[in-house]
Amino acid sequence: MPDIGPEDPFAHLHEEDFETPFMSPLLTDAGMIFMGDRVTESLAGDWRFVLDPFREGLRQRWFEHDATPIEEWTVPRDCDDAAWQTIPVPGCWNLARAEWRYYEGAAWYMRDLDVAPPRDGERLFLRIGAATGRARVFLNGRFLGLHRGGWTPFFVEIGPYLREAGNLLMCEVDTTRRDDAVPMSHFDWFNYGGLFREVELVRVPAIHVTDFRLWLIQGDRIAARVVLSNPTDGEAEIEIDGLGTGRVAISAGEGETTFDLSPRLWSPSDPHLYQVRLRFGADRVGDRVGFRRIERHGTEIRLNGEPVAFRGICAHEDDRDLGRCTSEADIRRRFGHAKELGANAMRLAHYPHSELAAKIADEVGILLWEEIPVYWAIAFENPETFAEAENQLREMIRRDFNRASVVLWGIGNENADTDARLRFMSGLAATARREDPDRLVGAACLINRVAFRIEDRLAEALDVIGLNEYFGWYEPGFDGLRRLLANSAPDRPVMVTETGADARVGLHGSDMQLFTEEYQARVLATQVEIADGADYVAGIFPWLLYDFRSERRQTRHQRGWNLKGVIAADKTTRKLGFEALRAAYATHFRKGDS
Repeated sequence: MPDIGPEDPFAHLHEEDFETPFMSPLLTDAGMIFMGDRVTESLAGDWRFVLDPFREGLRQRWFEHDATPIEEWTVPRDCDDAAWQTIPVPGCWNLARAEWRYYEGAAWYMRDLDVAPPRDGERLFLRIGAATGRARVFLNGRFLGLHRGGWTPFFVEIGPYLREAGNLLMCEVDTTRRDDAVPMSHFDWFNYGGLFREVELVRVPAIHVTDFRLWLIQGDRIAARVVLSNPTDGEAEIEIDGLGTGRVAISAGEGETTFDLSPRLWSPSDPHLYQVRLRFGADRVGDRVGFRRIERHGTEIRLNGEPVAFRGICAHEDDRDLGRCTSEADIRRRFGHAKELGANAMRLAHYPHSELAAKIADEVGILLWEEIPVYWAIAFENPETFAEAENQLREMIRRDFNRASVVLWGIGNENADTDARLRFMSGLAATARREDPDRLVGAACLINRVAFRIEDRLAEALDVIGLNEYFGWYEPGFDGLRRLLANSAPDRPVMVTETGADARVGLHGSDMQLFTEEYQARVLATQVEIADGADYVAGIFPWLLYDFRSERRQTRHQRGWNLKGVIAADKTTRKLGFEALRAAYATHFRKGDS
């Protein structure tokens, strides 16, 4: 191939390694800032937007913006930002226009940034709550970093790169499904694209709090950990309303201590929260925190020292009209429906949901299983895939550490039991425990089909074995479930993390006819009754609360939807399965009644 010089106007046509210069710096958990009680400047609103299916934005360096109008060009280009359309942020592009519904790939967001530069002693960061897949940030023609992982927040400092006026912020968001990503290219939900959570600016002092954690330790004492942005020494002051005050000695930017305060313990029946304030130097942050103990004892799970059974339900972060976007009202409706079922727990599948979900769960008293999308056939042999999964896990833990409602970190779902998977997942379990020794670690596992029992080599690294099983749906009848439970003797708790049946709302008939509401109701009632008969099963999370989009599902009943919700996609219409599950929870999984 002939040498193509840098001045060749056609050079980008032959450049297939165009993405390599934009793979670093990576925006990771190391750059996160503690956000409790911080004042932010929202960048919500209409942004300019264009699809980029051929990745021309990086090839042709669209971010090196020149605002010259097209009438004054001397050389033609392939990008004229005046022709870009607008799209709301937060939002999912798939629902903005009918012709974008199934688009997967790269797209560009752009907006003018009229913002006051940071003052002396101040730093200015851009915070993006989540951007699907991969996201690259550019300011005034400069590439600032890449974030991998579609559901956790990331930060990038923009203060040093601001101009006095005329600032231009651009983001490339790429939803291309990749075999080496987390999740990989094959998964069972809709691949929404966009900047679908809050985008905002945050101003902080030069020395500021990047991490602040509170938890309960033995004897009802409170432990506190503070991490600063700089390796400085000093003393942080903590005030917990109704309990008292204390100080944390900071050395080289970090400090940890304990307080003998004996707080009122948080539980679903008494979701008590304390207002907490932290001060170090010029920085002030705060949080509302509950204190509780969650422990495993043999095959029991104990909350605040008492056995607890999990009457759960799974939920996707999916909306018929808004896609992956959510709101406080939507989340409160979600937990309200769970409580009407008699549920005390929810599995937030299969990726980190909005951080607002855990804050509201703290307030209303719902136990949460949160997880990362290590889903199905991840590239377990690939070190870069592990690095991406581990970073998503650390970002989720850092974001939600102070949430009392979160009692279990999920590290994977339905992965085949291979040597590579065992190494990969055991590594994630170890990371979870290093980051957070206070909570349980679990994974939704498959069964040993040869021995036909609940058995997974990963179990040794877990506190809770999740069991995804669909007896009565994908596997006819329930005799297999009874045999499986009788044939198993795990030494730690099992939770049925998925089970259920599709039902098309309004389709009625025999409870032996697939896709009828009656069939779903029978499956759910039978599943709860059978699972509660095994003393090592600590809870059940039927699949799921609401119907959600999944283009894998293409029967005449489904037409691109997973219909296992006990409530239809309108989040209002209840199926017979809702009442069947509520009736089952009235008498089953009542241990502890927390």
